[in-house]
Order: sequence, then C-alpha cells, then structure tokens
Amino acid sequence: MPRLTARFWVDAYLARLRLQDIPAFVVAHGDDTGGAVLVKLATLDGRAVLFQRSFDLMSGERKWVELASGDEREVDATVTRQRSFDPDLWVIEVEDRAGRHLLDEPGLA
Repeated sequence: MPRLTARFWVDAYLARLRLQDIPAFVVAHGDDTGGAVLVKLATLDGRAVLFQRSFDLMSGERKWVELASGDEREVDATVTRQRSFDPDLWVIEVEDRAGRHLLDEPGLA
C-alpha cells in the first residue's frame, strides 16, 4: 500500500482538527517526505500526552501509541530528546481541554 508523505498527512490532520474547532499548531516542521510525526495533546491544565505512530507487528497495521504523559514540562522534555535523535521529526501540538485529538478516527493511523 502506498504511503502518504508526512507533509500531506500533517496538512490533512490539521484540516480535520479545524473542522472540529480543535486548535493545533506545527511546533516543529520535519522532512516533508518521510519525517515521522509526534502529536502532543495539551489539555491546558499543565498536563499533556505525547503520541507517536507505531507499527503493530501482530496485525501489520499502524496505530498511535502513547510515548509520554504527565506534567507538560516533562512531555516537552521528551519531545526535545526525540528531536535530538531525529531532526526530521514533525511535532504537532493540539490544545483541547476535553482531550480530543482525533488520532483514533479512521484514516489517521
């Protein structure tokens, strides 16, 4: 199955969030073609969750998994570490008090 470029996926994800009135921002612009994507969900209460896309070896499907959660500063430190390993990494920050990120919707894995 052909894969979408990172830039195309990010643009589509941001459009879906806008349709639901969920604010989101590109915090770090990675490689347009093959960059990996991290999604940070900030619930605006000092807490955050960081998601990364993973490949499930059992099912062969992609899914979003939690990389870090807790105090927003600690989650930001995780993002900084990840970016030090991978400068082509995209980081999207979603801000939603209700904790909506839409990553569990069809077509976003």
